[in-house]
Amino acid sequence: MRNIRLILAYDGTDFCGWQRQPDAPTIQACLEGALHKLTGAPSQVCGSGRTDAGVHAVYQVANFHTASTIPCANFVKALNNLLPPTVRIQRADDVGPTFHARFDVRRKTYRYRILMAPVCSPLLWRFVYHYPYHLNRERMAQAARHFEGEHDFTSFAAADGQADEETKSRVRAIFRSHLLWRPRSSLLIYEVTGKGFLRYMVRNIVGTLMEVGRGKLAPGEIPRILAACDRTQAGPTAPAQGLCLMKVEYQDMVIR
Repeated sequence: MRNIRLILAYDGTDFCGWQRQPDAPTIQACLEGALHKLTGAPSQVCGSGRTDAGVHAVYQVANFHTASTIPCANFVKALNNLLPPTVRIQRADDVGPTFHARFDVRRKTYRYRILMAPVCSPLLWRFVYHYPYHLNRERMAQAARHFEGEHDFTSFAAADGQADEETKSRVRAIFRSHLLWRPRSSLLIYEVTGKGFLRYMVRNIVGTLMEVGRGKLAPGEIPRILAACDRTQAGPTAPAQGLCLMKVEYQDMVIR
């Protein structure tokens, strides 16, 4: 039985996230359907992370097991012929039998883009949060640094309080949390790298940073909000379309 690793990208606008759901279009179900047509046998595809509805990926990693003898290069061509144009396989490789796209992840990097221009191009609106108002970028940058380190992120988790299925823990390690400003394109970019993320965690962090940028919160209030372990203390959830999975790191490789 082969274990095949896929590197893929997708526009998540028309999907209800990565994870398979009954009667809803998802990336996982789309891939599994294409693989079934191609190999004639069902395959379970495991992804490096379960991106939410409307969230995009530049470099997502997945793996599946198959008895098929199709060469990896042909998997790329054949799957892209079967998949919608919003989902593209960039690479396929045979890997060791123990590789798991999710459990072997060491770090992941997400990027959230806020467009602060007066008008949003129709070619860009699916991939940014258009916010044509003033934000204090310096205060937001100060606040962003407070997320670095290991913290209980209950205040920034989904409102339903869902914890990690395996550990029931909401503690996460963030290695880097910072803001970038690109004046020529009027893009304010939040980039965060961590071992793993809770559902809606990055979008809730962005919503809170925007409250800091609006002057409704002080940068120094972030440690208090983290310590409170109370979702009502943090800011609103930022819209999904601005978020994109940018990079996935493993012991022996970086996908970006």
